Amino acid sequence: MKVIIRNALLAVCLMQADLIVAGNFDGSRTLLCATQGVSECLPATPCTMVAPQSVNLPDFFSVDAGNKLLTGKHTDGTEATTRIERLEHLDGKLILQGADDGIEGVPDGVGWTMVIEEATGKMSMTAVGDGFVVVVFGACMSR
Repeated sequence: MKVIIRNALLAVCLMQADLIVAGNFDGSRTLLCATQGVSECLPATPCTMVAPQSVNLPDFFSVDAGNKLLTGKHTDGTEATTRIERLEHLDGKLILQGADDGIEGVPDGVGWTMVIEEATGKMSMTAVGDGFVVVVFGACMSR
């Protein structure tokens, strides 16, 4: 009988933990995201895997939905921040959109969209510029 009660309590605790984790990716808390795969796509050529730094993307960045900011630190120590212009919850996903000028003085501006699965923290992002697309896959965790 004690084993049945212990297992029932454990099951309830695990279900509660899943509910707590699910709420962590809805933008109510700051998220730390890591890039896991980056591809660069150019016209009339296959997309190629690249290092995040080669497309001016940090390995890690934070998503502060409350203040509508994405912030990352590049390998050279410089910090980059971009505004989240649009934020929406749709079908269990946190969808963020914005635009960024990239490197000052270089015509490399992009429009970007990021989608974070609210149940798992899995992240997908695209950045579209003049004649190129960058596709990013990664994962986020609550800070």
